[in-house]
Amino acid sequence: MAQKHILIICGEASGEANAANLAAAIKEIYPSIKISATGSSLMKSLGVNVFYDIRNLAAFGFFDVIKKLPEFFSLMNTILEKIKKEKPDAIILVDFSGLNLRLARKINKSIPVIYYTSPQVWASRLGRIKTIKRFISKMIVLFQFEEKFYREHGIDADFVGHPLLDIVKPAMHREEFLNKFALSKDKITIALLPGSRKTEIKNILPLMLKTAILINKKLPDTQFIIAKPAQLEWVVYNRIIGGMPLNLKVIEGKTYDCLQAADFALVASGTATMEAAILGKPFFVIYKMGLLNYLLYRPQVKVPFIGMVNIIGRELIVPEFIQFNAKPGIIAEKTLELFNSHEKIRQMADKLKGVKALLGESGAAKRAAKIIAEII
Repeated sequence: MAQKHILIICGEASGEANAANLAAAIKEIYPSIKISATGSSLMKSLGVNVFYDIRNLAAFGFFDVIKKLPEFFSLMNTILEKIKKEKPDAIILVDFSGLNLRLARKINKSIPVIYYTSPQVWASRLGRIKTIKRFISKMIVLFQFEEKFYREHGIDADFVGHPLLDIVKPAMHREEFLNKFALSKDKITIALLPGSRKTEIKNILPLMLKTAILINKKLPDTQFIIAKPAQLEWVVYNRIIGGMPLNLKVIEGKTYDCLQAADFALVASGTATMEAAILGKPFFVIYKMGLLNYLLYRPQVKVPFIGMVNIIGRELIVPEFIQFNAKPGIIAEKTLELFNSHEKIRQMADKLKGVKALLGESGAAKRAAKIIAEII
């Protein structure tokens, strides 16, 4: 039998994490398969042929996308040339809908196009459903409500569960983590997760730090840790943090350990909210973007919440402080209210367990790999 060859297209760190787990699961089924992908060192470590480095590809908001259009066009042309030359047995698109849905339109229909980690078309820009119905052979989705949504629109979709259930695994026990980073076991530990893109950090971290200062004034026995993604430069953080009057540490590449060690977290809307939920950590969702970007995107959003935890739970489980409501005074006040109510903390923890249960069982990547194996 001829060697099988698949192409995986992802564009950001969270998408690459899902893509890498999927690639590993596919290799278990097809040890001799050739996998080519966009990615970085993570994909390379699995023996994947990375033909385009995505480390500087992440864009945030309309104007950031405009700046990077030449790079996106270059990437699109590179992918299409590779498809034309190598004729893979299947193409797997992972998240990154801005490019991936446009790419799907241009791929020869004789090649199966599979989407893993669905665009959030149910939340905004519903018109994209027409593109998916016409150009995507199979949707492999992470949330059960997505399977129902797509099937109601006549699209072939299978729910496999959420891959974060396998990925979110702290490497250290809480006490070990606190000792390693010289943190006190007797103080309240609050984790700050301001996002994974430079623009997010610049918009959200100052807001979180101002909130932390206000909390610290009322609760002097607090210490703060910032979870820093490994791919972001230290200078992004150092410029913002300089001279902050806080007991504060920035810890790189240990997001899950930071969350597990914390008593509470302030989390930028995105993948990290699901990570906090899986670990059962009480947290608030914070998000702020440039005003023009917000005014462009807000009218497109058709769901009542921004945090996936609340969307899945269909209620406001975790308070959200978005854009004009993202004010340090308000967030600090609500944080202190939560700390003063063991009952509220218990209720939030119980509801987060319920959300985790709705994510399905572990082994999502393996189930997705079996579906892909059948297709090719």
